[in-house]
Amino acid sequence: MSQAISVCHGEFGRAALYRLDKDIITHAHREGHLIFYVDGPNATCISGKENCVVDNEHAVAVSPWEPHSYHTDGKDPQICLVLYIKPMWFLENSSSAEFALKFGRPDLTLNDEIKGYLNRLTCLLLDHEEEVRFDSLLFGLTKECFDLSWAGADEDYRGQIYDRFSDFRVRRSLRLIQENMGEDVEMEELARNVGLSRPHFFKLFKQYTGVTPNVYMNTLRSERAIEELLNSNKTVTDIAFDLGFSSQASFTRFFSSNVGIAPSEYRRVAHVSNGAFPMM
Repeated sequence: MSQAISVCHGEFGRAALYRLDKDIITHAHREGHLIFYVDGPNATCISGKENCVVDNEHAVAVSPWEPHSYHTDGKDPQICLVLYIKPMWFLENSSSAEFALKFGRPDLTLNDEIKGYLNRLTCLLLDHEEEVRFDSLLFGLTKECFDLSWAGADEDYRGQIYDRFSDFRVRRSLRLIQENMGEDVEMEELARNVGLSRPHFFKLFKQYTGVTPNVYMNTLRSERAIEELLNSNKTVTDIAFDLGFSSQASFTRFFSSNVGIAPSEYRRVAHVSNGAFPMM
């Protein structure tokens, strides 16, 4: 059974040590996402169209809103360190990052600098050390991975800023999804509400956001669930019903498939630093 060893939320976003023995379905995050091997068998991460190895020599960098999935060997669990980096936190702390923590490529071959950061961060997570020390190491690791992902890329391409969410119909659909997160949103009806056929809506939505409407909605639901688990006294069942699930069991299956572990397990191990701010 997959487990969380340690989860820390802070200004940077969140960091987690997971023991994973099952696959995580295709999903996305609004944060930049880094996945590192710590122990156990190798695993793979499919990010966009790239099939990337997660082992002691390779990590994976996933840009915000990039669809990705995680695959284990199905036998023994892998222990991995997973970072979810707030783009604005990274930009506010960096003088050279161009925009939004978009990585150049997903597959990273680890150098000694990254391995050193990784070892120290893993120890700090296990020991629940002070946030100030943690944040400085976290930024150093993220910056090294960011620069490595862009090594050799054309500077003009690296500096581009993409005009996302610019179509008024896509923007309206985003508002509708946000407003109706606790309901069973029918995609056919959502398409009609923005004046499009279902196929045209799906094509336009993915063109401007990079993900399907279903993946986008699941991302918001996952974020809201984590927020409620950390900052409310609601039961898991109440959170499930508030998010539109018919039962605690269906919510637990959803959360486990998208986050990697059960919601009760996440609540048990996660802690929030003083500088943390809401995910939503």
